Amino acid sequence: MFSIILSTASKYLLPLLLIFSFFLLLRGHNEPGGGFVGGLVAAAAYALYFIANGVEEAKKLLKAEPIKIIAAGLLVALVSTLPALLAGRDFMSGLWLEPQFPVIGKVGTPLLFDAGVFLLVLGIAVKIIFSLAEEDKR
Repeated sequence: MFSIILSTASKYLLPLLLIFSFFLLLRGHNEPGGGFVGGLVAAAAYALYFIANGVEEAKKLLKAEPIKIIAAGLLVALVSTLPALLAGRDFMSGLWLEPQFPVIGKVGTPLLFDAGVFLLVLGIAVKIIFSLAEEDKR
């Protein structure tokens, strides 16, 4: 059943939830939050949009196959381990850049790893949601 109120609200809530998920991602390497929680909030935003507008509209909005998002997340998480190995440090040792940024704080390999986890969780959750929605249509 289509609801104009839910459809309109989801179009306004989606960007707000995505911004909040990005905030959680950036906050996570210094305080509670991070890639996992941020990815779940982003997936919840797409789930809300799907419930309000249908799975086809949500897929158009996502603009990428969930499998590609999962692969990108795994690649980013893997790449985050390379700087430590190239510096002769232990696997997955954290390396940070010297300047601190006003809003973000310290930037380094833990943030890069969190970004990979964010993409991985987003891709897996959205893939599950879309698969269940398509199965329900049959």
